[in-house]
Formats: sequence, C-alpha cells, structure tokens
Amino acid sequence: MKLSDVKKLHQKKFRTQFGFYLVEGEHLVLELINVAQHDSSTLGDITLYVTADYETWLKERLDFSASKMKVETVSSQQMQQLSDTKSPQGIIARVPLPNSALYSERSQTSISANKSSTEKYIYLYEVQDPGNLGTILRTLAWFGDFTLLLSPNSVDPYNSKVVRSSMGAIFHVNMELNVALESLGERFERFAFLDMNGDNITSDTFGDYQCYLFGNEARGVPVDALSQLNAKAYTITGSGKIDSLNLASAVNICAYELTR
Repeated sequence: MKLSDVKKLHQKKFRTQFGFYLVEGEHLVLELINVAQHDSSTLGDITLYVTADYETWLKERLDFSASKMKVETVSSQQMQQLSDTKSPQGIIARVPLPNSALYSERSQTSISANKSSTEKYIYLYEVQDPGNLGTILRTLAWFGDFTLLLSPNSVDPYNSKVVRSSMGAIFHVNMELNVALESLGERFERFAFLDMNGDNITSDTFGDYQCYLFGNEARGVPVDALSQLNAKAYTITGSGKIDSLNLASAVNICAYELTR
C-alpha cells in the first residue's frame, strides 16, 4: 500500500475497503508482535512502519528470520502524516482485519453458541463511546472465556481510539460485528440484562445465562426486544445516591461476578 493509502485507514470506510487497521505506539506494537510470533495464523500480512530511531528497538524485539512481518523505514515527517497523535512515538503497524470484522451488513448468525461451553457472550447494543469499548475489551481479555457481540451502529472497535484504550486487549478477545439484536433468539435460549429493579447479580442464578445484554449509554436496550427475548433482569446493588453506572463499569462488575 502507498503511504497515502495507509493514512486513510484512520477512516472506517477505508478500513472496510482495504481490510486493514492501524496499531500505533510501543506498547501496542510489542503486544502485537508477541501475539503474532506465538500464533502467526491469526495475524498475517502485518507491515511495520518505523522511523530510524526505532530500527534498533525493533531488532531487539522481533526475530526477523522467523517473522513474516514486513518493515518499512519512514521519515519523521512521514510518520507524522501516518499518525493521528500530536507526538507520534515512531512506530505504527498495519494489521489485517479478522475475517469476523469485515463489516458485513449481515449478522453473524451462522456461528451457533455451544450450549455445553463455559464461554459467555456479552452483547453491546449501539455502544458509542470508544473509551467504554476499549475498557470492556480489556476486562474481557483479563477474565477470558468471553465473546463480544456488537450490534450495527456501534462504535467501530478498530478505530484508533478504541485500539489505544484497549491496551492490546483487542488482540485477545473474540468479536463479531453487526450482530442484529433480533437475530439473538436464533442463537441463544437464555438472556440476562441489567435493570434497577432486577435480582441481585450475586444471586446463584446470575451465571446460568448464555448471553448478557448491555445497552447504549443513553438509551439502554429496547424494552420490546427484552420482552421478546424473555430476558431476565438483574441489578448491581449500590448506595442509591446515583441512578446509574457507567457502561464499562457495569460490564466489568458483571464479568467479575461471572468468573469468580
């Protein structure tokens, strides 16, 4: 790809067109290298763009004889053009999108839930805040055994703000995009969601569900959909001094409860 095309990957429509996204900075690229070197089948065709200052840094961390990663040295000015930060560190990776993230308009209903599996599914309905999604990815990667389902009209998990806030967790969480809310009934039998008037999440039954529904930061999950799915309401008991939790905080608490 031309550098002018690489820069376009900061926009979703070009990520869709070219099938790549960008990972920037030492920490994220190092995590990417570690993942790719342990399982090259999941991350192929990676290109690293580095300034001269990072050539030595990269040689100390990447086994070039065994790696399939391509490396291109660029000038500081070119790096500034590729980056979407004011003070780029000098290293950016162009990474292929997973097959499950190619922005198909169809929901991914062909992948059925294994009823005997311990894996849980977290469904986010039209989540909008990149920081929330990045934090949720970090939590699900920390605990493991979760698949994240994102509805249409959700924030793109491969935009730079989400990738940065995930701190590398995006490489470790299974995701499906554009999963329509109305399609969930074809895949799962039991659903749970959060509500101020539900049972406490510390109850023995909270872990009995396959899919856990979390809504848009402002609007939640549509009430008619919850009724149609016969979803069970649970609540995170608090002091009562405020009337809501941040979305990422709510998912974090539930994920902890489901794995403790």
